[in-house]
Amino acid sequence: MTDAELNERHNAKMRKIKAARDKLMETKTEEKGLIVVHTGPGKGKSSSGFGMIMRCIAHGMPCGVVQFIKGNWDTGEKTFLRQNYADECEFVVSGEGFTWETQDRERDIAAAQAGWVRAKEMILKPGMQFVLLDEINIALRYDYLHIDEVVDFLLTEKPDMTHVVLTGRNAKPELIEAADLVTEMTLVKHPFKDGIRAQKGIEF
Repeated sequence: MTDAELNERHNAKMRKIKAARDKLMETKTEEKGLIVVHTGPGKGKSSSGFGMIMRCIAHGMPCGVVQFIKGNWDTGEKTFLRQNYADECEFVVSGEGFTWETQDRERDIAAAQAGWVRAKEMILKPGMQFVLLDEINIALRYDYLHIDEVVDFLLTEKPDMTHVVLTGRNAKPELIEAADLVTEMTLVKHPFKDGIRAQKGIEF
């Protein structure tokens, strides 16, 4: 088969795909504020969420972050957003650090619950279009927050056009069931197993 014949076969196939895609898109007319979950043992959950924050800023969409668990960890995303986009993106830190660092369950619960109060306020804030609840799944996993309360709020009180993204490992089944979009990051290989600690720009 000649290159010209291969090209024509390819083009004909693409025309069929486009026609089918256009027909499909005609049925996709609704818009809504999505509940999005990023979970799983692989890397990229928070990174994906912050990538979406960048998109929102570029589109002029008011957005915010409530960061659970990580506490005063000097993350690049926190520094970048607070220094450059404080007006466009509200950034709240509610945790005091990883649970094995604080070693105080009551303090962890209090911090998580304070963060959830701020999260609800942010989600309900007039004009807010996107809220990232970073590592909230960890707080839910340890029952620092009640899963039924979180799910009920998202399903019954979240404004219709506000997107909410919830990140962290071990998302609870109730949250997965309630979500519109769920992505599970799988772990294939990680340098930590080879004795390499968290790297700036990659992990934080």
